[in-house]
Amino acid sequence: MDFPSKLIENAVGELSKLPGIGKKTALRLALHLLKAETDTTATLAEALAKMRFDIRYCDTCHNISDTAECSICANKLRDHSIICVVSDIRDVIAIENTGQYKGGYHVLGGVISPIEGVGPSDLQIDSLVERISAPESEIKEVILAISPTMEGDTTAFYLSRKLRDFAEVHISSIARGIPMGGELEYADEITLGRSIVERQRQAK
Repeated sequence: MDFPSKLIENAVGELSKLPGIGKKTALRLALHLLKAETDTTATLAEALAKMRFDIRYCDTCHNISDTAECSICANKLRDHSIICVVSDIRDVIAIENTGQYKGGYHVLGGVISPIEGVGPSDLQIDSLVERISAPESEIKEVILAISPTMEGDTTAFYLSRKLRDFAEVHISSIARGIPMGGELEYADEITLGRSIVERQRQAK
């Protein structure tokens, strides 16, 4: 693809690095921004820069946050005796959109995948154990809401074994309304919500 300007070419090159954005779509976006008001482009650039450099991760659950404690952990109206363990921040957003869950979360930051060199120590598993074993802990149930892929099932199995010594904490998993091999973020809200509500307790 030939460009009349090196600046346009550079912009298209950067935009096309985004997931789902091809060269043609990137060119349309670049030309749209070029025609837009200067303030519009400047505001977009500032918002993206602030998101990238100023965003934080919750000290408790590792969800994205503007402060040291995310809005979910800080919400006194939620049931913090229940922790929903997910692999990714996108899963938190997907579950929240169902409106069916009012507990807390714990974001692992991925799943165990030996092929990709990701082991238990690369995930936020130790911090989960610390949350449960803390003297002030009020956690009574841990829901394993991890996508039912091979890596996801491996991670869920590892977690269930890791947490089985906490006899007072119930370990459950989301119902299999989510198809095998599916990703939580792509599930429809009704199916995902029902999977949370109809979660199944796991044997220790």
